[in-house]
Amino acid sequence: MPSAFSHAVAALGIGALFYRPEIPKRVWVVGAACAAVPDLDVIGFRVGIAYGDVLGHRGLSHSLLFAAGLAAVVTFSGFRRGVPGLRATALWAYLFLATASHGFLDAFTDGGRGVAFFAPIDNTRYFFPIRPIRVSPLTPRGFFSARGLAALRTELPWVWLPSALLAVLASAWRRLPRWHGHRNQPGE
Repeated sequence: MPSAFSHAVAALGIGALFYRPEIPKRVWVVGAACAAVPDLDVIGFRVGIAYGDVLGHRGLSHSLLFAAGLAAVVTFSGFRRGVPGLRATALWAYLFLATASHGFLDAFTDGGRGVAFFAPIDNTRYFFPIRPIRVSPLTPRGFFSARGLAALRTELPWVWLPSALLAVLASAWRRLPRWHGHRNQPGE
C-alpha cells in the first residue's frame, strides 16, 4: 500500500476538481481521512482475520461498494446542513473518489495479494498490469526507516506528482474564460 500521506495527497488532488473558495477546509480534511480509512482493516490481523478473507486486508474496506457507502454515511451524517458551494451529490462524489482512490493506488503496488474491488459480491483480488509503487510499511516506525523512504521515493512520481498536476490543471480550467452562452454581437 502507499503511505497514509500519499493516500491523503491523492484525495487532495481529487479535491481540486471540486474546489470552490467558499467550501470549508474541513471538507478536504475529511476527504483525506476517507482516503486513509480503508487501511483500518489491518486491525483484522490482530483479531485473527485472514488476509484473504473478505474482511481481511484489501478486502471489503478497499471495495467500490465500501467507498460508496462511506461517502454516503459521511455526506449525510457529517454534513447534514450541507456545504456552502457544494451540492450533496458533488460532496458524495468527491468522498467516493477519495475513498476509492485508496484501492486503486494499492492495486499499483508491488506487494500483497491484490484488491477486492467488487467485495462482498466477489472477493477476487486484482492488481493493475504495472505495479511501480513499493509497498509502504504499516507502522510509523517502519515508515521512517530505509524501507519506508524507498517506498516514498516511488510514491512521489506515481502519486504526488500526478496529484499536483491534477490540482494545477483543475485550477487552470477554473480560470479559463467562460462564454456562458453569450456571443459577441456585431458592434460589440
